[in-house]
Amino acid sequence: MRLNDLSSHPSQWFGSGPSAEIVISSRVRLARNLAGFKFLSTCSNEDKLAISDLLREALLSIDVPQERSYYSVDTAAALDRDFMVERHLISRHLAHGSGPRGVVIAGQEAFTAMINEEDHLRLQVIKGGLQVQQCWHDISMIDDMLEEKVEYAFSPKYGYLTACPTNVGTGIRVSVMLHLPALKMTGQIEKFFNATRDMDLAVRGLFGEGTEAIGDFYQISNQVTLGLSEIAIVNDFTDTIVPKIVEYELAARNQLLAKEANVLNDKIYRALGILKSAYMISSQEALGLLSHLRMGVNMKRLEGVSIPKINELFLLTQPAHLQLNEGRALDATTRDELRAKILRQHLN
Repeated sequence: MRLNDLSSHPSQWFGSGPSAEIVISSRVRLARNLAGFKFLSTCSNEDKLAISDLLREALLSIDVPQERSYYSVDTAAALDRDFMVERHLISRHLAHGSGPRGVVIAGQEAFTAMINEEDHLRLQVIKGGLQVQQCWHDISMIDDMLEEKVEYAFSPKYGYLTACPTNVGTGIRVSVMLHLPALKMTGQIEKFFNATRDMDLAVRGLFGEGTEAIGDFYQISNQVTLGLSEIAIVNDFTDTIVPKIVEYELAARNQLLAKEANVLNDKIYRALGILKSAYMISSQEALGLLSHLRMGVNMKRLEGVSIPKINELFLLTQPAHLQLNEGRALDATTRDELRAKILRQHLN
């Protein structure tokens, strides 16, 4: 599987599935380290290479139906690394790390496995909409298969040992990406932030840790793993946390419809007008305007534009996607011109 084979269409998980009008995706990630090796912060490049070889062989040999490909991140071109970050296949930490490191990507992006990120291994499964339990089922099966081939660093007292203390225990990180434009428009987004802090949740932007919430997209994830079971964390997200946030966003949308319909319509149709006519547009502006279109379609204020089309444009207009599909590196001005051209072609 080549990265170019992925760049011309959106990820299958992006924006489809249960509650997808608000819940873009669900992700479950597991942090694991190998017994007999130091944590990566004190590993030599020789150690990292040994870890990489061992995990690569194990990941490519487990009995799962998806075809898998390995990519060496340390030798990959900068553009390929940026593309994998945009695609949520790897983290920024892995993209900009040092020493031998890589990623195994399963066919149709069913799961990925980052090798030598912060821990020796970071497994992740992403699905569209609210499917945290399904993500947990899949990743648990993969993790069990791997544990038959390698020995994890595990303490009977503390559980799985990880580089970051907040991951010690189960090593699980549940993350849900949410589209919350109405909470932002009604000035209630700070209440959302306060509520997540009260529930010991971390809030990040579209591309994870250290990124801003561009286009009203927010990722929420658990911060505590020690002393909690995987099932308890998964069920909490599925049954309590996410439904409550969805309820808040829907209430904010109803408030806009009841009290500020013209303001809402103006926001949506101004976005459509700019996207259909601009000759230069940055990726950040495009994401913000596409976010307004997405809200308009989901709230039945806009016809003639489909959610799959908007989802497609979210990814195809990202910098690395643009350049891979164009087959060459582009400077910022040329990217802004090409992005605007693609948007005009797709929306007119």
